[in-house]
Amino acid sequence: MEFNELGLNEKIIKAISELGYNPPTSVQEKVIPHIMSGAGDLIGLAQTGTGKTAAFGLPLLEKIILERNYTQVLILCPTRELCLQSYHFMKSYSKYLKQIKIIAVYGGIDIKQQINELKTGVHVIVATPGRLLDLIKRKKADISRLDYFVLDEADIMLDMGFKEELDAIFRISGEKKQVFLFSATMPSEVAEIASGYMKNPVEIVIGRKNEGINTIEHKYFMVHAKDKYLALKRIVDFHPGIYGIVFCKTRISTKEIAEKMIKDGYSAEALHGDLSQVQREYVMQKFRKKAIQLLVATDVAARGLDVDDLTHIIHYDLPDKNEIYSHRSGRTGRIGRRGMSCAIINLKEKNKLKNIERFIKRTITEASVPAGRDICEQQLMHLIDRVKSVKVESEQISSYMPVIEEKLASLDREELLQHFVSLEFNRFLTYYKKTPDLIPVQTGEKRQKKTRSRDASRFLPISINLGKQDRIMPQDIIGIINMSTRNRNIKIGKIDIFMNTSRIQIEERYVDTVIRALEDFHFKNRSLTIKLEQENFKKRKKKSEKKRKSLQKYDFS
Repeated sequence: MEFNELGLNEKIIKAISELGYNPPTSVQEKVIPHIMSGAGDLIGLAQTGTGKTAAFGLPLLEKIILERNYTQVLILCPTRELCLQSYHFMKSYSKYLKQIKIIAVYGGIDIKQQINELKTGVHVIVATPGRLLDLIKRKKADISRLDYFVLDEADIMLDMGFKEELDAIFRISGEKKQVFLFSATMPSEVAEIASGYMKNPVEIVIGRKNEGINTIEHKYFMVHAKDKYLALKRIVDFHPGIYGIVFCKTRISTKEIAEKMIKDGYSAEALHGDLSQVQREYVMQKFRKKAIQLLVATDVAARGLDVDDLTHIIHYDLPDKNEIYSHRSGRTGRIGRRGMSCAIINLKEKNKLKNIERFIKRTITEASVPAGRDICEQQLMHLIDRVKSVKVESEQISSYMPVIEEKLASLDREELLQHFVSLEFNRFLTYYKKTPDLIPVQTGEKRQKKTRSRDASRFLPISINLGKQDRIMPQDIIGIINMSTRNRNIKIGKIDIFMNTSRIQIEERYVDTVIRALEDFHFKNRSLTIKLEQENFKKRKKKSEKKRKSLQKYDFS
């Protein structure tokens, strides 16, 4: 099917042809005829990047009646960045429809300019909820005669806490309008909006509900929590052409990971809530222009960023909501391109990943963290490909060739290649030569057998005054030991949790260190009582006394 078969006029066809829009995407094929026919309210479930803006934007431009100098179309977006993006798309589509007036209404800029534009009358308002309500309260924006109301990225809008604003806008916007709701997922909050404010909506689903895009490959890497950053570096190094977003749960971890990556020589920047609007726009602009390869971001900070050609999404921290994983992953694999979604998890997060897998209805495949040798090979091949594809300015270089040949005359062909590769490549060779490969987390029977075998000889049991009544879990105890000793290399064996106490097997050489550290540690403002089991305590005391007496024979003064 072609766009000229969908009933759009020649001026719109001309504009989208210049934009390279052909043929229509699946969502456009289904949504455009529905809106053109005036068939009523519609719910469109499709991932971001599938062409939703054109799907509703093109037919709504056709529907505008120029003689009516009031707002006929409202397009509501969750963030200023998405608002501006939709506005620019609508302006592009209406390039040859000169009389149609479109305005973007959003916060962060002087409201007076927007008020002046509204005074002349506009056909289409593209808006964020907060600024629109502000203008309505000032009686500068009027949506009471609205014909068409588009709620774009509805799940994100509700996730950002705009439920009250949406309720107010729906009440103000009159009863006669058609409502078109677009969302990547259909959580209960979106379903409530649909049932409360839409009239027998037709549901158009691209793929299946809440299903991930089939152009995205989903992988996870199981590592120890302390190795997550090392795993991140290896994943990035294994894909030298990577262009993606690394998602962290908090702004603190976002800052830390970005700072580490920049310090380690990666092309990265952080995007989080502590940045000013100017800083935020600067970082996003750099990323859009590919001046940086990696953006380390929180979910909230990255919501307004829309880039079509991302190769990777990396979940450094898994999100708390399955819908957020789907939103993150949906940023790659767009418009027919392939993309990869990689989650770096530890053993505690395995169940959370299974829930996500069921939600997106796709398999998330376990993968091994790339080995040093494989990374070096990938980087070397990438370097060779860059050399082969580089444009040679022969005219400018030819004058320097005699000097170059004289300087390199002592090297034969093989030596020259070795010097050239070493110049660009030594950093990786040196780093991965010294760095051991990451050992994946062991699970199941193998892990239990390993724990049992080492418990017998090299581990001693201690007990602490924390148990089931404190809602303590084995991972909490491991965390307490790691935090109090500031040593993540202490091996911990079997952990038994009783009602008031817990029994922990500690590697023998670290028992004294752990006991001293825990005695000074507080758990929920409570002092800890630590005991070494009596039989072991007597043996260790006898051994210590024997060592003290033997040392008395020597004069250390």
